[in-house]
Amino acid sequence: MSVVPPMRVGEERLPDGRLLGWAEWGRGDGTPVLLCPGAATSRHLGLDAAVVRDAGIRLISLDRPGLGGSTPAPQRTFADFAADVRTFTHRRGLGAPAMVAHSQGAPFALACAAAGVIGALAVVSGADEVADPRFGDVLPPELRRLVDLSVTEPRKAEETFAAFTAQAMWEMVMNGSPACDLAVYREESFTAAYREALREGFVQGADGYARDALLAMRPWGIDLASITVPVDVWYGTEDVSHSPDQGAGLTSRIPGAVRHLIPGIGGALLWTCGKRIVRVLLERTGQT
Repeated sequence: MSVVPPMRVGEERLPDGRLLGWAEWGRGDGTPVLLCPGAATSRHLGLDAAVVRDAGIRLISLDRPGLGGSTPAPQRTFADFAADVRTFTHRRGLGAPAMVAHSQGAPFALACAAAGVIGALAVVSGADEVADPRFGDVLPPELRRLVDLSVTEPRKAEETFAAFTAQAMWEMVMNGSPACDLAVYREESFTAAYREALREGFVQGADGYARDALLAMRPWGIDLASITVPVDVWYGTEDVSHSPDQGAGLTSRIPGAVRHLIPGIGGALLWTCGKRIVRVLLERTGQT
């Protein structure tokens, strides 16, 4: 595996004057695939370079507001992010591209799918809607406390999330990951890219991550039943942190969605199974 820095980096100015940070890997004329990154990470962390090259894709990662190169938008919603992506894809002439969402990027990508902004979606190790009542009795006590706080006292919850730092996020992931994931995370090129993505994610402070976390912890308010584009939901069997039921309930709420369980890996699935994930995604859009 080799995770390399972006080939092209820039910012798109949105109609309200904000900047939307982006980064690209692969051929400029390749099949466009958007990437919605995980918690607190910027556009800097991409896929295995061989996956991008062999699939012939143009991978475009987008910074959410307040992270990396994107201007903060303190009261933003999932729908606001979908609107930003619609503007970006229109200006770039991308049509309705496929999207890959990782970890906390999942609900933001699902909002894009519900809005019809993208043409297909792969949710990989996706953060689930933990505020859903079906998870009321199964969440670990600390996560249950944060979910309840996000629902009842959102300002206080956001202040709690804003206390995080890039180093704290790194340590949380390293301390909470199974050995199969650590083997990926400790690979030299991945470590360098991930730590740089975390650094960039907090370069404007922690407020961008705090807003993301608050939105993810509260009821999403996304009409999953309205999604009409193909959605594949991917989890590793060793992943016990992103979804209490490894996406079973989430998949059932999205019409036609297909769930994939991959043995022997956890949250690092995007980098161990990237070739298959991208292949299936392109098949869904008829571009293989």
